[in-house]
Amino acid sequence: MNICQVNKADYPQLLQVWEASVRATHDFLTETDIQYFKPLILNTYFDAVSLCCTKDETGQITGFMGTADNKVEMLFIHPDTRGKGVGKALLRHGITQLHITEVDVNEQNEQAVGFYRHMGFQVVHRSPVDGMGKPFPILSMVLQPA
Repeated sequence: MNICQVNKADYPQLLQVWEASVRATHDFLTETDIQYFKPLILNTYFDAVSLCCTKDETGQITGFMGTADNKVEMLFIHPDTRGKGVGKALLRHGITQLHITEVDVNEQNEQAVGFYRHMGFQVVHRSPVDGMGKPFPILSMVLQPA
């Protein structure tokens, strides 16, 4: 699977993938929450990380990952391509090429927690709130040596 760098022209498509993914996996978020986060994602969070993505044969972005230092800050897969290895390809790229060893994940997103566990991460800390103080528990996970 081809991993591509992202540029600002890709941001609107990344936001579409983000929203579709969140609606498919983050059932604990309300519509108000999603609308609150959308401009932050587009105007602040994308610029705060190094972004890479996967694209299908038509050039449409199928998933993306944002990293900073040795940490996955965001990993979102379009629901139409879930279960097809996109997340694994992005995370493996992060581990092997970017030396990723950490990720924070919403505890209520059980599919993501299971995915990271399957990929070798273990929970090392739990916070009852997210980084903005909202009541969405966060699990800090660390990659365990193979």
